[in-house]
Amino acid sequence: MGTTLADILDGAARGEFPPPDGAVTVVPQPCARDAGVIAFTAHSVVFTDEDPAWVHAALAALDCDALAATMNARFLTALLDRTGRRTDTIDLLTVADPLPGEPPVRLREVEDRGHPRVVTAQRRRDEVRVWEADGGVLVLGRGVAGRWEAAIEVDEDVRHRGLGRELALAARHLVPDGGPIWAQQATGNARSIRVFQAAGYRPVGAESLLMLR
Repeated sequence: MGTTLADILDGAARGEFPPPDGAVTVVPQPCARDAGVIAFTAHSVVFTDEDPAWVHAALAALDCDALAATMNARFLTALLDRTGRRTDTIDLLTVADPLPGEPPVRLREVEDRGHPRVVTAQRRRDEVRVWEADGGVLVLGRGVAGRWEAAIEVDEDVRHRGLGRELALAARHLVPDGGPIWAQQATGNARSIRVFQAAGYRPVGAESLLMLR
């Protein structure tokens, strides 16, 4: 297993996961912006600049299944309090390989850096690019550990027509450098999970991002 979060994610994108040994690996944050937890099968990775001894002690103090400890609400709350950060939800973390050729939907790139979707995306990602389709939006940007991430939005009045799947597929055609494309879906958002899996994104774990206030 790699020694940095980027190494671990590169391996996961290739289907090479941390050993399912029930352990917790603590690695430094890839940058000041991003901290959090990724739970793979029977192995978790906590990426934080906090003392690893504190992380392991906080986990050991929990009255819960050790395999579930890093995503336990009490541990995440303790980590949030210690770091002074905030979080939104626990996401399903998915990844897909790039595809050649043109996207399956007509897109118009948004050049206005003041566009609300661009402004929102820049809080969590670098090198943000945004495209609009009739009834939807696709966002690409570099997120955690420099990975390329996709996010989509579909207008309510055009849902259930396949646009979400087309936008998720389009991200696989547009990702730069021929590398993998990542996407997160809130675990309760079954519709979004179905869309990304229909577009070929593979689930690799659960992720909780801790963001700067």
